[in-house]
Amino acid sequence: MNKKSRSLLENPWHNAAFEGAGFVRLFLPTNAENQDFFSDNWIRECMELWDSIPNCQFWNSQWTAVMARVIKNYKFINWECFLPTLFTRFLNMFEVPVASGGGSYPFSVDVPRNTRFLFSNKTATPAKAIAKSIVYLLKPSSVAHEHFEKLVNLLEQYYHPSNGGRWTYSLERFLLYLVITFQKRLQHEQQNSNNDSQAELYLGKLERSAFVNVLLRLIDRGQYSKNEHLSETVAAATSILSYVEPSLVLPFLASRFHMALETMTATHQLKTAVMSVAFAGRSLFFTSLSSGSVKPVDLGGVDDTFIDLLMISLSNALLGMDANDPPKTLATMQLIGSIFSNMAMLDDNINELSIMPMIRFSEWLDEFFCRLFSLLLHLEPSSVLNEGLHSSATSGTFLVEDGPYYYCMLEILLGRLSKQLYSQALKKISKFVRTNILPGAIAEVGLLCCACVHSNPEEAVVHLVEPILSSVLSSLSGTPVTGFGGRGSLDTSVSTKAKPTLSPALETAIDYQLKILSVAISYGGPALLHYRDHFKEAIVSAFDSPSWKVNGAGDHLLRSLLGSMVLYYPMDQYKCTLNHPAAPALEEWISAKDYSDGALKAPKWHIPSDAEVQFANELLILHFQSALDDLLRICQTKLHSDPGNEKEHLKVTLLRIDSCLQGVLSCLPDFRPSSRNGTIEDSNYPSFLIAGATGSSVGSTELREKAAEVIHGACKYLLEEKSDDSILLILLIRIMDALGNYGSLEYDEWSNHRQAWKLESAAIIEPPVNFIVSSHSKGKRRPRWALIDKADMHSTWRSSQSSYHLFRASGNFSPPDHVILLMDDLLNLSLHNYESVRMLAGKALLKIMKRWPSLISKCVLSLSDNLRKANSPDHAVLGSCAVLSTQTVLKHLTMDPKAFASFLRAILLSSHHESLKAQKAINELFVKYNIHFAGVSKSIFRTGGSHIDAPDFADLVSQIGSMSFDSTGLHWRYNLMANRVLLLLAMACRNDPNISPKILRETAGHFLKNLKSQLPQTRILAISALNTLLKDSPYKMSADDQAMLSGNPQENAKSTLGEALQEIFQEEGFFSETLNSLSHVHIITDIDSASSRGNHGNSSFQSLADKSITRFYFDFSASWPRTPSWISLLGSDTFYSNFARIFKRLIQECGMPVLLALKSTLEEFANAKERSKQCVAAEAFAGVLHSDVNGLLEEWDSWMMVQLQHIILAQSVESIPEWATCIRYAVTGKGKHGTRVPLLRQQILNCLLTPLPPTVTTTVVAKRYAFISAALIELSPQKMPVPEIQLHNKLLDELLGNMCHSSAQVREAIGVTLSVSCSNIRLHVSSSQDDSNERGKTDTDNQLGEENWVQLLTERASEVVVNIQNSSLSDVLDTSTDINSKNGYQGGDSQDDVKWMETLFHFIISTLKSGRSSYLLDVIVQLLYPIISLQETPNKDLSTLAKAAFELLKWRIISECHLQKAVSVILSSANDSNWRTRSATLTYLRTFMFRHTFILSKGDKQKIWKTVEKLLQDSQVEVREHAAAVLAGLMKGGDEDLARDFRDRAYIEANSFQQRRKTRNRISGHSVASVHGVVLALAASVLSVPYDMPSWLPNHVTLLARFGGEPSPVKSTVTKAVAEFRRTHADTWNVQKDSFTEEQLEVLADTTSSSSYFA
Repeated sequence: MNKKSRSLLENPWHNAAFEGAGFVRLFLPTNAENQDFFSDNWIRECMELWDSIPNCQFWNSQWTAVMARVIKNYKFINWECFLPTLFTRFLNMFEVPVASGGGSYPFSVDVPRNTRFLFSNKTATPAKAIAKSIVYLLKPSSVAHEHFEKLVNLLEQYYHPSNGGRWTYSLERFLLYLVITFQKRLQHEQQNSNNDSQAELYLGKLERSAFVNVLLRLIDRGQYSKNEHLSETVAAATSILSYVEPSLVLPFLASRFHMALETMTATHQLKTAVMSVAFAGRSLFFTSLSSGSVKPVDLGGVDDTFIDLLMISLSNALLGMDANDPPKTLATMQLIGSIFSNMAMLDDNINELSIMPMIRFSEWLDEFFCRLFSLLLHLEPSSVLNEGLHSSATSGTFLVEDGPYYYCMLEILLGRLSKQLYSQALKKISKFVRTNILPGAIAEVGLLCCACVHSNPEEAVVHLVEPILSSVLSSLSGTPVTGFGGRGSLDTSVSTKAKPTLSPALETAIDYQLKILSVAISYGGPALLHYRDHFKEAIVSAFDSPSWKVNGAGDHLLRSLLGSMVLYYPMDQYKCTLNHPAAPALEEWISAKDYSDGALKAPKWHIPSDAEVQFANELLILHFQSALDDLLRICQTKLHSDPGNEKEHLKVTLLRIDSCLQGVLSCLPDFRPSSRNGTIEDSNYPSFLIAGATGSSVGSTELREKAAEVIHGACKYLLEEKSDDSILLILLIRIMDALGNYGSLEYDEWSNHRQAWKLESAAIIEPPVNFIVSSHSKGKRRPRWALIDKADMHSTWRSSQSSYHLFRASGNFSPPDHVILLMDDLLNLSLHNYESVRMLAGKALLKIMKRWPSLISKCVLSLSDNLRKANSPDHAVLGSCAVLSTQTVLKHLTMDPKAFASFLRAILLSSHHESLKAQKAINELFVKYNIHFAGVSKSIFRTGGSHIDAPDFADLVSQIGSMSFDSTGLHWRYNLMANRVLLLLAMACRNDPNISPKILRETAGHFLKNLKSQLPQTRILAISALNTLLKDSPYKMSADDQAMLSGNPQENAKSTLGEALQEIFQEEGFFSETLNSLSHVHIITDIDSASSRGNHGNSSFQSLADKSITRFYFDFSASWPRTPSWISLLGSDTFYSNFARIFKRLIQECGMPVLLALKSTLEEFANAKERSKQCVAAEAFAGVLHSDVNGLLEEWDSWMMVQLQHIILAQSVESIPEWATCIRYAVTGKGKHGTRVPLLRQQILNCLLTPLPPTVTTTVVAKRYAFISAALIELSPQKMPVPEIQLHNKLLDELLGNMCHSSAQVREAIGVTLSVSCSNIRLHVSSSQDDSNERGKTDTDNQLGEENWVQLLTERASEVVVNIQNSSLSDVLDTSTDINSKNGYQGGDSQDDVKWMETLFHFIISTLKSGRSSYLLDVIVQLLYPIISLQETPNKDLSTLAKAAFELLKWRIISECHLQKAVSVILSSANDSNWRTRSATLTYLRTFMFRHTFILSKGDKQKIWKTVEKLLQDSQVEVREHAAAVLAGLMKGGDEDLARDFRDRAYIEANSFQQRRKTRNRISGHSVASVHGVVLALAASVLSVPYDMPSWLPNHVTLLARFGGEPSPVKSTVTKAVAEFRRTHADTWNVQKDSFTEEQLEVLADTTSSSSYFA
């Protein structure tokens, strides 16, 4: 690790350490060139660093990622010695609840928000890095696999459906990444198997199957999880692994599927089982059919096991289609799609290619359609059918909405049928469609027809499209007509009073048939030309109909017909063209990365023929040109006298125009741009081009231009005559959008493409490694149809982009005039009264601006005017704000000075708008501008001749400055905005030498005055402004000055800024006013005190609009404190470090005059009664103490020291948190990493350590210790100078002498201070040991090295525990005899002992909480016994503390060097005379064994097992039962040898006991404890396998049940254990009961059946 990162990581209790770890993770190079750098020592060093901060998720995830990278890239490192530690960390990073404990760290170390934000740390558990490490650690003959198996043993129970919780997510990720990384590793090894020198480290067959076997355990547990993500991940994992080890995975899959079919009670199981088969369909086929090496015989099954499985699943799939169970229905459809994607063709002929000889597909097909039609008949539409303008043709039910499976399944099925079967299907579908009208399932029936037409257009058009078409025509003939459809038969003179209508039933039927037709013909192509006249007639009749619903359906049909004629789309997408070489009956799938095999056959695309283009042109003339003429006529000549008729005519005419544009997309040529320099040749066209077209060109540019002109006229007419008709305006905007934004319709289609994500479904992915037919590819393989789908979408995307960037790239072109016309109209419409109209117009306008950036400036100027004008209506303001707040506009402002100035003035001068809505919109616009503020254009500083009309920057600043004083009478929010803009501008011009000094001087002065502003928000903004602006510090002492400490202050060149500020603060009463107004920011209420840090006085009476603007400024994250805050004793403070920083910067900028001006006010406020005033005084004092300017030492001697002593001795309690933080700020190290010592640190520490006068109250004593601990947190222990070390020693003596203090509050403070000072000393010693080789040891180092305090603490603790236990025993004995014993006997030592012990517990708790325990672990291990044994004592306070320490201790991993000691303490307390201690030890043992299972030696484990076994015979029944529970847990925990040994012994002992009972006929001779112990050992064995049925279990359970006749407590143990066994095995009992004999089942039944009342 290089010097830089190492220095960051030196002090683990400083936030720089987190950044250091983040940088190491980001920048550590692990390529081949750097391999010499990585040695065993380097890794050891990393592991030590990793251990230095326990229980911190961020820290863990950074180091895990580093380790994972090194493990993956450097195979030569020998990891064996690190494995136990690594796996211990891996296990404990999964925060799972152990033995009824909590499921997350009780007190994790906090990481600052910005650090978390900078370095990725998405999930709590770095599952990906752990999985990566484990997979790459696996090598032939490595112990890593055993460790991995043990890890899975411990975690598998948490995958079970009944053990879900917040840990499920990280466990699911873990399983997923294990499988993915394993697949990647195998792929890499297969590709490099010939030429890699390290091939001996590759995974062979044995390692592969061992790994898969272990994973199957997790898959088995998680398969039926209630968590959807987990069950899906399990199915995907099964699919990938089935290609690696089919012989293990597929039989497992088959048995699970059959089991799910048998237990029909839980339907979610069936859904998951079906999904698993769908995902593994391909591997099932391969295993059965391939001529490869794996034969089904090797799989322990008959030849056709897996084909049978597929058949059963196919026939069951038909039962799964159920309108009332969407998830199961979709899973079923996915299964059918998956199976048929694999098969080359479906046919009834039985030949060598047939896959499933026992299934007759014609019968299956009949049954399938029968089920499908019944499903469609019973569907309920998911929403009320919308009658609005564009009820899409496909707003369907769950079949369409919830995923692409329905449509894909139909496409694949109909695409793969043989000719004969296709005809059979077509007849059935045709009959169904002709005889049913299902308005609730339009999309579903439409897609069914569409799939038919796509598969075979010629036949389908004849049998399916033609009947629907003729039925529509016959329904439409004879219905009343309006004459708006374009026949030219319009007669306006006849005024029809009674409006002709259709009956609702007829309307619904026509609408349904037209819409189905529109979906069905999407891929019809040339086959539709035979019926061109029918189509024309149908469309004209639909537009002629008086029903708006039918007009809308006609729109769909016209759109679809045009698209079908002119667009490019694949024709034979779902046919199979390639058979698999190893299994001819299957289709070969393709990997897009392997182009080498040349067998890729391009799809057949629909290229429009001349006849199709001609037909499309006819349709355009009929419905586009003639509709435009109609529109022009209506607008110019006012054809209709009746406004209702006029509206209908306009609606239909606009609908026809819109429909044509939506149908031909970008096949209608675009406008030609006009060139800046007059003429334009084709050769001047910019060369930047993305090839791509949607279809053949139809119509002409002139047609588009004509449309733009007519629409411009229509827009004018509508805004004058029909401005309140939103339907007409929305249609108009859609047309404008399609005309002006060439290619945007394709872009919308591409971005909404529903089927795009289905390509990632595991059902249609064959992984790159396939060991079944041993063919490995470079990437995933997918079916051909899926790749064609991708290609089709990609070509749509390219056609949308083809001319989009042409004119952005070059400045030679100005936008075509027609675009400018459209843009003006859209600009007007974006200010419309109705919100829906405004929104649509705004979106279309934005697209035009993106494509032609030169138009933005014009828009900004005209929209800014709307904000500034006094008489602008609300909707104009809302519309303007909506457009101005888009990123396109905000980005442009940084480059365009004129627009920039206009925008800022408009916002600041818009306070005259009264409505709340308008104000809220302006606020939001302003906040957005702040967030996206990216500086200003440089050209704004150079405003000379180039922009005559652009404003001068300095003028702009002074203009805004004048708005930002309170006196201007502006609303406070506008005052705030003006101040904010001023700050942004001042920041932006910092680097411009001509303007900067003057502006900075003015703005800094301005904000300094604002500190005493009457407006709270303005004050706070002034604080953040001054923090940003006050940077230079001429009076700050340099490091050399500090060394010399010269008496006379150096004469520095005063800064002009300093002079300007000096004038302001030397005014009379400036600081007193300022501090007073700042004190109002500290609103302190009881409720607030906990969370006031981010509150900054945002009181609740503000309106929403105000909150949005104030909250934005004041939630900036403080960069201080730079060390974790964990001392709860200090309470929550309202100390704002940025306030302190201002005073510090001000003093550094202007020197001593500030101090002199501030002194009297500060003293006055520090002695004030109100807490808010004390808060400000604390902030100002902290800034003064930390300023390090010349002359500060003299001031310290003259008044500051006295002031600090006064604060320490003050009686007031409530402001302690602020003063503690003040002291913490004052001693904080300088520099980013906090290593440079501030000038006054030593003086402040000495002042704190001065002994107090003997008469003070306990509050003051506690306060002093709180101050000391706050100060010590900020020191850098590894760089402590000698005086600080001596001070630590002196403090330690004082603390150890005061541990029996009479006040509980003081004892807590002493415990906390003790933990901080001891850990500081330890860290100093450990880092100075590293350096001591370079320099000689000093005396102080020797003193610290002796560590008398450890010995003193541990020895005294062991004496005190015994005393407390004895005294509590004697208490119990004496209470009856001597009531007065309390006063006489307990007044002395025993009370002191309890107090001393409480202080010790505070020390332990704060050490564990603070994350400093790594350096005091040996001390904590030696204090284990007191923590365990004092859980239950008569003294409640002591026990509460012991329990708190115990909870924290459970999460602490004890490192290997201290483990031996810990085990010996645990074993001795397990044999303690007090049974409560024995029981508490057992509680600790459960978590202890779980956390340390990898690092405990075998000998230690055996000792622990023996000890727990012995407790099974304990005299106390609670201890016996507890020991059994612990043993059951230990048996799950992976030490199989110990568990097996125990089980066998338990069985033999219980059996011999039973035999002896029979022969001796219940002669007593055994104590109850020994009988109970034997039974408990059996019960523990039974309960250690809650869900499985290993071969030994039936005998154990039966034997246990035979003890049911014993007296209590044995009987109740037996009953509970057997009942628990029954409960956990209930799900799978049908299958598992076969493991028992008849006799055994009878014995069990006797135990579980309750005895009858009548017996």
